[in-house]
Amino acid sequence: MRCRDWVKSRVLRSTIEPATLGRMARSCGSVFPGVLERGRGGHPSLSARHSHNSRIAPSRRRGERRTRHTTLIQARDFPTPDFDTATHREAAAGSKALLEFKGRSPPKKVAVIGGGLAGLSCAKYLADAGHLPIVYERNAMLGGKVSAWQDEDGDWIETGLHIFFGAYPNMMNLFEELDIEDRLQWKEHSMTFAMQEFPGEFTKFLFPNNVPAPFNMAYAILTNQRMLTWPEKLQTGLPLIPMLINGQKYIDEQDELSVGEWMDKNGMPPRIKEELFIAMGKALDFIDPDKLSMSVVLTAMNRFLNETHGSKTAFLDGNQPDRLCKPLKDYVEARGGEVYVDAAFKRFELEADGSVAGLHIRRGGGDEFVEADYYVSAMPVDILKLMLPEEWSAQPFFRQMNELEGIPVINLQMWFDRKLTSNDSLIFSRSPLLSVYADMSTTCKEYADPDRSMLELVFAPCSPEAGSKVNWIAKPDEEIIAATMLELERLFPTEIAADNSKAKLLKYSVVKTPRSVYAAVPGRNKFRPSQETPIPNLILAGDFTYQKFLGSMEGAVLSGKLAARQVARKAAGVSTAADVKPVHASILEAN
Repeated sequence: MRCRDWVKSRVLRSTIEPATLGRMARSCGSVFPGVLERGRGGHPSLSARHSHNSRIAPSRRRGERRTRHTTLIQARDFPTPDFDTATHREAAAGSKALLEFKGRSPPKKVAVIGGGLAGLSCAKYLADAGHLPIVYERNAMLGGKVSAWQDEDGDWIETGLHIFFGAYPNMMNLFEELDIEDRLQWKEHSMTFAMQEFPGEFTKFLFPNNVPAPFNMAYAILTNQRMLTWPEKLQTGLPLIPMLINGQKYIDEQDELSVGEWMDKNGMPPRIKEELFIAMGKALDFIDPDKLSMSVVLTAMNRFLNETHGSKTAFLDGNQPDRLCKPLKDYVEARGGEVYVDAAFKRFELEADGSVAGLHIRRGGGDEFVEADYYVSAMPVDILKLMLPEEWSAQPFFRQMNELEGIPVINLQMWFDRKLTSNDSLIFSRSPLLSVYADMSTTCKEYADPDRSMLELVFAPCSPEAGSKVNWIAKPDEEIIAATMLELERLFPTEIAADNSKAKLLKYSVVKTPRSVYAAVPGRNKFRPSQETPIPNLILAGDFTYQKFLGSMEGAVLSGKLAARQVARKAAGVSTAADVKPVHASILEAN
């Protein structure tokens, strides 16, 4: 089963003896000074480019499926929060407005290119508005950046570690509309960090129950005594006051500054970046804070400070294809829409006036020409740029997308022969090599196992453009795993050894995505295009399009909803030409 073209996939099987893994780890340390010599400057960062699934030692006979333990160990889940906030009410109002378009015009046929969250949510809301969406996904599975597939053992290989925040109003609204809210496993309201100075130890920012925002966050920060000193807490909080007063306007203005530049401007000591902002930056956009736009961090903090449950996290209770993508597909098809996989978009056919005449699609071993009333591109920005017709690519609206580029990221899954000490939550590793991780055998019901741990880890930043000193995207998967084992040895010194002499690494997968969410480096927001385009029957969806939740699952869902709204308005005879976002002067001047 193949992944998206930009997540190049291969499946390998090998047996690597512990001694061999130890030599690989030592070699990794010699090539990258600081990996083994932790006292002399820390670890380098990582990068990569495809999917690799490899067995270290035989955990069961080839082809034998692992027995699933779903009752012996249960993640301690918490009740679904009460999401009665302004942003959640706004999301619900947006859905209701689309329902009110139903019947205002005859149903329109809408071709949607791409079956990720943006494309599927767009199709869902088009169906709500009374139209007939047809989704074309080039791969064998739906989901895009949240896709997953099974290996020969029946284990799910995921493209990423996906966490749902309470500050995702449109996503929460979508789960409610699909009647699948019970598939979210809500965790304790806390943020857990690995302690770099004390290997094997963790510290929590614990948010109290029944205390509204922003006081619950203030309590969480003030009562944690292990990460920031009292002066550092004040130096962190005071520069955020302008954001609390001026809101989104202030956040947008900080897009031209990196996290490091913003900290220097506000007199914040470097240790705050090392303790807090490095972990946040890598978790939010897989990028080093010296390269990350401060608007990304402020967007998250604004939601966390203003919404009582904004920073509360949930895990999906199983694999994304069955538990999230399938309900979306079923919803669309039950209302007359269609969803196809293995349906590769090849090119646009244009009318003489530059509008879309149809799509060339490769499906079922042959080519077909698809005509529709409207067309929605829900392709990632890097793919869209490659597929633009020459007649469009010179237009300033489309040319501004040359300023946007996806950021690389690596997702790792590592199966061990025993149960590790773990937290039932997302962990910020505060590691130069790793961003966040979770023991999915504890946090997720479908993957629950009382005897063995399966760690899922985000390996970032993983390229020079993301802030890594090493271009790990080009490194062999075995070298990445060896480096990760060294880092896990530091995090779990009593349980994991880099030479595999303690907890045995049985199997691992490496999924390398060279172009994930768009790189939110300083100054990119002004180049993000609107969903409305100068082409009258073409609409854009995707987290790179202009919406306030940036590159995220929430941004993808919201962009799909906004794209569906534009189609519904056009079909109802509402003029939408004024909805095209103005192109920045720097693009126009370069014309």
